[in-house]
Amino acid sequence: MSRYSLPFFRIGFAAILVAACGLLPAPAAAPVSQPLTATFSPAPSLTASPAFTPVPTATFTARPPTETPTPTLTLRPQPKRVLILSIDGLRPDAISLAPMYNLLALMKTGAYTLVAQTTFPSSTLPAHASLLLGTCPSQTGVDWNDYDPEKGYAQGTSVLALAKQAGLKTVMIVGKKKLRQLTPPETTDTYLFINDRDTVIADQAAPILKEGFDLAFIHFALVDGMGHVYGWLSPEQLSVARRADAALATLLTALDEAGLRQDTLVIVTADHGGHDQTHGTRRPEDMTIP
Repeated sequence: MSRYSLPFFRIGFAAILVAACGLLPAPAAAPVSQPLTATFSPAPSLTASPAFTPVPTATFTARPPTETPTPTLTLRPQPKRVLILSIDGLRPDAISLAPMYNLLALMKTGAYTLVAQTTFPSSTLPAHASLLLGTCPSQTGVDWNDYDPEKGYAQGTSVLALAKQAGLKTVMIVGKKKLRQLTPPETTDTYLFINDRDTVIADQAAPILKEGFDLAFIHFALVDGMGHVYGWLSPEQLSVARRADAALATLLTALDEAGLRQDTLVIVTADHGGHDQTHGTRRPEDMTIP
């Protein structure tokens, strides 16, 4: 078995197909193929009716009906690697308000939702722990949101750890130091904490991606930062969202230049939204993510 055939990297199309089946019209039932016989008999004799000569019986055999082809889905090749990008604090409505043209282009050619729900509390560290470990905060044990090495790491096995155990190459590049507590150092071949703008993070991540990877997790932090300073959906935050979109383009260009784009699954998401200058509540503005 090659490392790229591991079930870990298979896309779950089954759930999508099941959900879609109820929306697709059922194929028309094919008619039964039988000989078709048309028989003409003389009309009954009527008073003052002209003489009627019976028409000979003619038998016609119909061709077998042509079956309606069952609709099929054309699937792209199974991806060989996965890139997960988390844009911290990105509300779904900010995507079109900014606008984020590169992300919108991905949405047009891929699958997306603008109504996904994050975990509670809707804060960076608990939400990212659930994202990478696939369990709720009560199971990850991450109930803090600041860098605190004494508390160790999230409880459970992260997707990065699973990939590493399978012999795959893992990359983790983050804009907040506290995200190091999501998974131990031995689970990542490459780890960088870059306390800088999203565009700088992307510039430093690009050559690493070009070298090849199997699973990469990259985190942009500035949209959240501007939300706390100027407010969510403020002109200042939307301006930074556009720059995050430009940073996304840098990552995609790196994949293109290395010939990796076609068979890379790109996932763009967020950890939480926000309202006013904060987040962390159960309000829809905080909980709803792309």
